[in-house]
Amino acid sequence: MRIANWNNLPEDLQLVLSREALRRAAETLAEHAEMLAEEMESGTLSDRGGPDALRLFAAVVRATNDDAFGQVGHA
Repeated sequence: MRIANWNNLPEDLQLVLSREALRRAAETLAEHAEMLAEEMESGTLSDRGGPDALRLFAAVVRATNDDAFGQVGHA
């Protein structure tokens, strides 16, 4: 299978792929924030008031991501 050159892809496909990559990156950040919060609550990591802040960060990332990009493939 040959991988296409990014510059040879149609602009609308580049946009779809870019938005999906950003959506996945945002979800990964949110999931990591949730995981860190759980680790702090379980005592694995030092808790310095972080779990609530991390959950807030995760919620903001998800909300911003949904508002800015929406779901790929949905008009």
